[in-house]
Amino acid sequence: MLHQSIAAGEVAYTSLAELLGSFSYALDITEGQPAGHSLRSALIGSRIGRAIGLSASERHSLYYTILLKDLGCSSNAARICELYQADDRAFKHGYKTVGTSLAATLVFIFSRTAARAPWRERASAIGHILRNGDDIAQDLIVTRCTRGADIARTLRFDESVCEGIFHLDEHWDGSGRPSHLRGDAIPLFSRIALLAQIADVFHEHAGAQAAMDELRRRAGVWLDPELVDVACRLGAEESFWSELQAPGLEARAAVFAPPTEAVLVDDDYLDDIARAFGEVIDAKSPFTAGHSSRVADLSSSLSLSLGLDQGASRSVRRAAYLHDVGKLGVSNNILDKPAGLTDPEWQEMRAHADHTREILGRIGPLAALADTAAAHHERLDGRGYPLGLSGSNVSLETRIITTCDFFDAITADRPYRSAMGLDAALGVMKQEVGTALDPLCFDALEAIAKQG
Repeated sequence: MLHQSIAAGEVAYTSLAELLGSFSYALDITEGQPAGHSLRSALIGSRIGRAIGLSASERHSLYYTILLKDLGCSSNAARICELYQADDRAFKHGYKTVGTSLAATLVFIFSRTAARAPWRERASAIGHILRNGDDIAQDLIVTRCTRGADIARTLRFDESVCEGIFHLDEHWDGSGRPSHLRGDAIPLFSRIALLAQIADVFHEHAGAQAAMDELRRRAGVWLDPELVDVACRLGAEESFWSELQAPGLEARAAVFAPPTEAVLVDDDYLDDIARAFGEVIDAKSPFTAGHSSRVADLSSSLSLSLGLDQGASRSVRRAAYLHDVGKLGVSNNILDKPAGLTDPEWQEMRAHADHTREILGRIGPLAALADTAAAHHERLDGRGYPLGLSGSNVSLETRIITTCDFFDAITADRPYRSAMGLDAALGVMKQEVGTALDPLCFDALEAIAKQG
């Protein structure tokens, strides 16, 4: 293992494949896919890339194109929820197994759109989709693909990877999006990524034979027929599929990120990665745009004002970027709800803290920050969640993030209320000092906020 501990902020070097492979689980839950989907897809696509003779450099770029193909997936979640009046994760999961025909698409839309709404409301929603279906589909795909490519650039990938992500949803016959490219005009990495995605989805859904049957059905329509031939030839071996289910998926998938092209991640790159995934998190809801970045910046300033050194402040900033990563697994029906939450909805919302701990705990160089980030809803009086920690059991680093998260939440618009002004926000926070908020953290934040 290449990484060193970074809890104190010392220089760290870690394998990019290891780091992003662990982060990819966050993308899986956003897409409503079983854990490991991105890694399994990368493994499938990388084996195809090796079979067709791609160079080590090309296989490196292909691996990350597939692993990170869903970087933009959170950016259309709120819109899907609004348009179809459905759980965005369940909708995305179900749509992945819909056939290529218009009839199959319509059946899916009719059955899923506003399914629990009164019939007039449901008819209105379906009618809107039928009248504007092409524009809606284009908008959803453009939003997703543009955002994904932009975040890949933040992660320092070259244009072959960014272009591969952008054109993921192009189809061989020209019916895809966003650019309606056809045949060989579609980037090779995009063609392989889409095939690998379909293979994994259908393999998880119904087994190896179902996956190969679906690839053949889509050959020449969605998929490059020559690549389908390669995939089915590889898939004829039972080991091709059994490898996807064997323990140690991350390590086995990372083998296909060629060692000769290995990238080591230092502190500066790790900062960029944390910031990039903060952008993925904030894109989940229109009400959280820029939230993680603001909390990270404010947490860093607060840390320094309280006497933490540069290394510790840097670690707090990373934890703040990622404190809400668990919200990628929460339905936008809940995140964007303009009214109070029901008990089951509140349980799902609270679970985001546990999701945060689980996701960050997988990521070697960030695992030491998992508890800090996941505890940002704990309170000094023990009435917080998820563990009900109190007093000295709530670390200073968590207290800092909690204070900054509280401040940003009430000074930004939310679905259930408008943003508060500075004086009103500080007044509300002052009432929580000593129970929810640390007195020293609040005083330092108040001083920073009043300085402008």
